[in-house]
Amino acid sequence: MFSIFNANDIDKKDKAIREKLESNKNFISQLIQNKEPNFLNFLAPYQRIQTELGDLVTEISHLNSVKNSEKTQKIYSDLLPILSEYYTDLGQNEEIFTILLKIQETDQTLDIEQKKVLENEIRDFRLSGVGLDPNKKSRLKEIRAKQSDLSNQFSQNVLNATNAFELILGEEDVEGIPESDRLAAKTTEGKYKFTLQFPSYIAYMTYGKNREIRKKLYEAYVTRAPENGPILAEILKLRSEEAGLLGFDTYAELSLVSKVADSPKQVLDFLEDLGKKAKPIAIQERNDLKAFAKDQGLDTLEPYDMSFYSEAYKKSLFSYDEEVYKPYLEKETVLSGTFQFLEKLLGIQFVKVQTDVWDPTVLCYDIHVKAETRARLYLDLEVRQDKKGGAWMHNWKPHYKDETGTQTLPVAFVVASFPKSTKEIPSLLRPSDVVTLFHELGHALHHLLSKVNQPFVSGVNGVEWDAVEFPSQFLENFAYEPKVLELFAFHYQTKEPIPRSFIDTMVRAKNFMSAMGVIRQLEFAIFDMKIHMEPCDENKVQEILNSVRKDISVMIPPSYNKFQNSFSHIFAGGYAAGYYSYKWAELLSANAYFKFVDHGVFDPKLAEKFRTIVLERGGSVSAMELFREFYGKDPDTEALLRLNGIAA
Repeated sequence: MFSIFNANDIDKKDKAIREKLESNKNFISQLIQNKEPNFLNFLAPYQRIQTELGDLVTEISHLNSVKNSEKTQKIYSDLLPILSEYYTDLGQNEEIFTILLKIQETDQTLDIEQKKVLENEIRDFRLSGVGLDPNKKSRLKEIRAKQSDLSNQFSQNVLNATNAFELILGEEDVEGIPESDRLAAKTTEGKYKFTLQFPSYIAYMTYGKNREIRKKLYEAYVTRAPENGPILAEILKLRSEEAGLLGFDTYAELSLVSKVADSPKQVLDFLEDLGKKAKPIAIQERNDLKAFAKDQGLDTLEPYDMSFYSEAYKKSLFSYDEEVYKPYLEKETVLSGTFQFLEKLLGIQFVKVQTDVWDPTVLCYDIHVKAETRARLYLDLEVRQDKKGGAWMHNWKPHYKDETGTQTLPVAFVVASFPKSTKEIPSLLRPSDVVTLFHELGHALHHLLSKVNQPFVSGVNGVEWDAVEFPSQFLENFAYEPKVLELFAFHYQTKEPIPRSFIDTMVRAKNFMSAMGVIRQLEFAIFDMKIHMEPCDENKVQEILNSVRKDISVMIPPSYNKFQNSFSHIFAGGYAAGYYSYKWAELLSANAYFKFVDHGVFDPKLAEKFRTIVLERGGSVSAMELFREFYGKDPDTEALLRLNGIAA
């Protein structure tokens, strides 16, 4: 046997996947011979073997993200076209599709979960090219394989560019940098190394007084991976061709088939309406910041000045400094208190377990509900050189029961890039890090608390993409609740609780520059939708981005800013023509959050309702139906404005 979490065993994992691919093909060939197919004898085992393959692939993709090396890169890259070919062939299998239609017509025993699986599968088979002539099928197969390879290249280029840059600074250049960040940056030679890894980058951009160094870091950050320009253009070209082959005018229309939103126009109307309400306030926020910076002696506020002067301005308005909070937000204490909070909020318990992990800093917990073990969660929270930057939840195993009734419990990973603990100082978090932790735990709980028995619609599986952020955004809002902070905000040395005045200040400062933040997200979302609504080469992408910025933005970046070359969400993630999902889901989350707040935060009956309706039913029912069942009516946009401190 080999350890699933040992990167040294990746060759064995590679072999296991290749063997499973062949095994699945043979198994499907046998399934197709069934003369009287029904859900139990066809779709149940079909789901099981695909889930087993997905579990194996997750192991390699996860290790490639958290223990990245040339070897993991090569093996993962080599697998992608093989997997793409497998899934494309599967999705174009006319015999399977015919059997699915027959089951839908003849099997009268289907429950809600089974009907949803069948409905989704028939839709996805149609989107995979069933019914196309052989030449178009072949071309679609080529497109999918190429897209997979290009997306992986895009992601790897961003990671490589991020890791390739560093600035070695002397003592005189780190004045004003918080002690914890200086310690993290200190080299054995007594110098300080700052990189484009986000904790390092944002530390200098927020607190570094040397404007020229901030400019150099900013330029390096926004010009990363220029080789991705042609790659993203090729990705867009292939997406457009894919949409045409499947009978859609644009990739945006194809993308929305499996989402809650009805059309690109509906999405743009929603985003632009928010923009109209937020932009006047964002302009005022920008002008106030410019005036403050001018009082500090800065005549022209540039993008590389924004974080530095925003932080200084926030301090002047609220006496708010994220660094002041870090001693009260030690990672292990925050985790312990977060688990207490989730027990009070949702009635779940976290029990630490010792098991194999891929790095000594990784923690593992079993999740219990009413003394029943329901799931397992792995937490990998500290930044490492061999780990991709950012934060995410990776679902590994879904909850389900196979055709024999054997139950599989769900498993998920939460990964972040929080400050690294050292011999001198533990990992201390900023309030924004706590928000990130809550967000990713929201995703994890959506997956882990599922009680759905069909794997294709269990947990986050089968949830519409523009609603999948609903539970994560719902949970992150509680990071600012005084009743929640009091559970885990204790000084890591003195063990004194955080002063109530600190909490009050943080809550008051929560929506500082919030309208500018909303506008920035709207810029990304509108840009994403528009480049998927017409043919785009690299120049056209830039033209659309410039046009969107002209319409919506209040701080136009310099022409050398090529943020699109590192926009992994849409070019190497699942958010193509779907970045708007963050705001769409935020609409749902804001309404649900205020329902809890208005009931005093900790309400057992409300918690039971949210857990059993929203979290436990996963993708087995449309997310909007589940929201309405929980909330009692459609979401109100006023809650979204209230959440962001923006008056209607």
